[in-house]
Amino acid sequence: MTEADTATASRTEDQTASDLFRLDGKTVLLTGASSGLGHHMAGVLARAGARVVLGARRVEKIEARVEEIRATGREALGVPLDVRDRDSIEAFLEAGESAFGRIDVLVNNAGVEAGVKTYAMTEEEDWDSVIETNLKAPWLCSKILTQRIVERGWPGASIVNIASITAIRGTKGIFPYAVSKAGLVRATEVMALEGARHGLRVNAIAPGYFLSDVSRTLLEGPTADAFRKRIPMRRFAELREFDGPLLLLASDASSYMTGSVIVVDGGHLCAEL
Repeated sequence: MTEADTATASRTEDQTASDLFRLDGKTVLLTGASSGLGHHMAGVLARAGARVVLGARRVEKIEARVEEIRATGREALGVPLDVRDRDSIEAFLEAGESAFGRIDVLVNNAGVEAGVKTYAMTEEEDWDSVIETNLKAPWLCSKILTQRIVERGWPGASIVNIASITAIRGTKGIFPYAVSKAGLVRATEVMALEGARHGLRVNAIAPGYFLSDVSRTLLEGPTADAFRKRIPMRRFAELREFDGPLLLLASDASSYMTGSVIVVDGGHLCAEL
């Protein structure tokens, strides 16, 4: 093989590897898309070629994000969504299918916290709100999507659940949030087992400390420096550092992955070993 042939082959291999992470022709539904990590993910998915359907309660926020994405020549749709309401979830999925056809990826990102509270400080309404949003909602969204997958014969779909390292690492003061995310990790594993027969992959990302609406109280509060020092990389994450894991699990690059939980935390969990 000549030097020119080797260079051409190398470029072809690079292009093929890059294409694995593309989402061209795929429809991705994203919950909790109005701000923070969800707002960021919407742009990442769209730039990778996906047709994105953004769901959130704050309609004006998702409409603004849709306009930003459309201005780049990408396809996007905003749909009002309350993940605590079954009818709203049904309407969200129906809108995505009506606009773009089959649904290829669901990203369960919507989440809330109850503030800094131990289990003894947590009130019943705190518990109910967090568990319903962070654990029940991903299950219900996934259940309704799976029913559509089975009825319509859509193979190769993917669900990406956004968990947290608090699901794995014991942390004081965020009791219902940590419990809900731990439940979501186990739900991911069981859903992967049960969804495989339908050609459905289910994986999760467990981010460490990214600045978002959910984490702002903690990461901008008086204990921020103490948290930062516990991270081997000695810093909080930048949003762009979420892009690779997201595109891996949403794309065909992870075609033989299901039931996996990818930790993105700057080595925080390692520090506990």
